[in-house]
Amino acid sequence: MVRIQQGFSLVELMIVVAIIGILAAIAIPNFISMSAKARRAELPANVDGIKNALLGHGASYDTYLALGASPAGNPSRVPAPWVASDANWALVGWSPDGNVRGLYSADITGKCAQDPAIYTASTFCVTARCDVDGDGEAVEYYAGPSLNPIIQTGREDVY
Repeated sequence: MVRIQQGFSLVELMIVVAIIGILAAIAIPNFISMSAKARRAELPANVDGIKNALLGHGASYDTYLALGASPAGNPSRVPAPWVASDANWALVGWSPDGNVRGLYSADITGKCAQDPAIYTASTFCVTARCDVDGDGEAVEYYAGPSLNPIIQTGREDVY
């Protein structure tokens, strides 16, 4: 007598479920990390835009402007509407396209982040800070006239 087996046995089904579980355990943390990196990518792009706007203003008027921290408040996971904290933002001519997750500012004291020795008093430092994963540890970027945006926190896993 010949038996024809149809479908899967319980053991085969359990093996498939275990494999799917292992793949999900690998993929989900990577997806979360990549999502946070994508949200954090706003910062260096905006820092570079602010730096270029300050350079343009400096070339036109022979002076750099300090820009107050904008938008006011603590940066969070939720994008906030852009509200400039002072009139210098309008004079420089920079504003983001839509809502932002970061807090942006520019300082003209000549001290820029971790290495103030490479800047003179006639330069500026653009900084940005955000906490897109909401863990209370903010990531910071900075840039100067001849310095592209650099992550200040020193670790790439801070979001």
